[in-house]
Amino acid sequence: MALPERFSNLPEYAFPRLRKLLDSHEPGGEPIVMTIGEPRHPVPDFVGPILQAHLDEFGKYPVNEGTPGLLDAISGWIARRHGARVGPDRIMALNGTREGLFDACLALCPETKHGKRPTVLMPNPFYQPYSASALAVGAEPVFVPATEATGFLPDFESLPDEILNRAGLVYLCSPANPQGAVAPADYIARLIELAERHDFILLSDECYSEIWRETPPPGALEVAERMGADPERVVVMNSLSKRSNLAGLRSGFVAGGREAITRFRQLRAYGGSPLPLPVQHVSQRAWSDQTHVETNRALYQAKYRLAQEILGNVPGFRQPEGGFFLWLPVENGEEAALKLWRETGVRVLPGAYLARDVAGTNPGRNYLRVAMVAPEDELRRGLTRLRDCLYD
Repeated sequence: MALPERFSNLPEYAFPRLRKLLDSHEPGGEPIVMTIGEPRHPVPDFVGPILQAHLDEFGKYPVNEGTPGLLDAISGWIARRHGARVGPDRIMALNGTREGLFDACLALCPETKHGKRPTVLMPNPFYQPYSASALAVGAEPVFVPATEATGFLPDFESLPDEILNRAGLVYLCSPANPQGAVAPADYIARLIELAERHDFILLSDECYSEIWRETPPPGALEVAERMGADPERVVVMNSLSKRSNLAGLRSGFVAGGREAITRFRQLRAYGGSPLPLPVQHVSQRAWSDQTHVETNRALYQAKYRLAQEILGNVPGFRQPEGGFFLWLPVENGEEAALKLWRETGVRVLPGAYLARDVAGTNPGRNYLRVAMVAPEDELRRGLTRLRDCLYD
C-alpha cells in the first residue's frame, strides 16, 4: 500500500513517549502528575448556566467563522488588552488554537518562495503542531535554538538570508512554552521588520499571555499597529484554555489581516469543525469577563512564589516570566525524569521531548518541564520531592 512520507520523520508525540519511559516502572510514592499543561483551577461559574440556557442549540449547525456576538467580544478584548483595533471581519473563532496553529501553513504558506521550497521557522523547543503544519504543505521546518544564550527566545535575525528569503511563515510563542520567556515589544518589532524585509508572515502563539508574574506580555497585534505595519504581516492566536481554565471547551481565535482571515475561513468551510453554538455563547461571556482571569492569575502568582521558596537555591533555577511551566536544568532530562518517578512518584516531562536534534544537539536535553497546575498543597509536595530527589 502506497502511503505518504510527509510525516515519516515526525518523532513520537511527547506523552506516548513519556509513557514508554515511565510506565514499566513502579512509582516510588503516591503519584503526582506535573507533565501536561492542563489547568486545574475552577472553571468560571457562568459556564454551566450558559450551557444549560442554550442546550437546544446543540441541535443546530454552528456558524463557521463564529457568531457575531463572539467575534465582537473577541474584538473588544483585543482592544482592551492590547489597544489594537481589530474588527470582527479580521477574526475567526477556533476549535482550540491547535486547529489554527496546524492550519496556518495550509492557509498561508506559499507552495514555493523564489522558485524554491519554502521554509517555516520555529523556536526549538516548540509546540509540536508547528512542525507538523510545515510538513503538511511540503515546507522545510527550520528549528531555531531558544536557549539560555538567546534569552530562551529564538534569534531569527541571525539566520542566513538563504533561509530567511525562503521563509513563508515564522512561529513565535510568547510567553514561551516551555521556558516561560516573554518576547519584549522591541523584539517583536524587529521580527515584524524582518518579516517586511523577507516577505513572510509572523504567527504569534499567545496562548499563555494572561498568566504572567510581574508585567503583562506585549502582543504582536499591538506592536504591529503601533509600528503602522501591514496588518497582513501578523497573525495572532489565543485561547480560553489557560486564560479561563477551559481547556476542554476547545475555544480560541485567530486574528490578523483581512486576507489572512479570509483564507482561514475558506479552509475552515471545507474541512474545519466550527464550535458548537452553546460553546460560542460561553466563549462570548468568557472574553467579556476579566474578573475570573484576575482571580486565576493570582493563583498562579502564588505558585511562582512557592516555586521560589522551594527551588530558589537550586543552581540555574529561574522563574518564568509568564505561563505556568518551570524549565529546570538537569544533567540529562530522560534520566532525571525516570529517577524522579521511580524514587518519588513525581511525573515530569523530559525537555528533549519538546525539541529536535539539530546538528547533533537537542536544546531540551538538559532540562525538565514541570507544570505548576496542581492545587497549591499538591504542588508543594511535588516540588519538594523533586528538589530533594534531584538537587540535594
